[in-house]
Amino acid sequence: MIDLKETLTNIAKALVDSPDEVVVTETVDGKNVNLVLSVAADDMGMVIGRHGKIAKAIRTVMKAAANSADKRVNVEIK
Repeated sequence: MIDLKETLTNIAKALVDSPDEVVVTETVDGKNVNLVLSVAADDMGMVIGRHGKIAKAIRTVMKAAANSADKRVNVEIK
């Protein structure tokens, strides 16, 4: 089974300059999984991307991973 929290953490750590400051908190409510991604202030632009393209791509990948685990995921970036 896919660990959604670990998957999001690995994606975010690959994108940022300060991977030690990447924190993902997970809240599970039945089939719904809420993930909150927190990164350093300087790395926020790298995670969001121009016009939110990287953030949208992260959410797409996470939805595909959640779909294979028969779950629904919501990714919030703070």
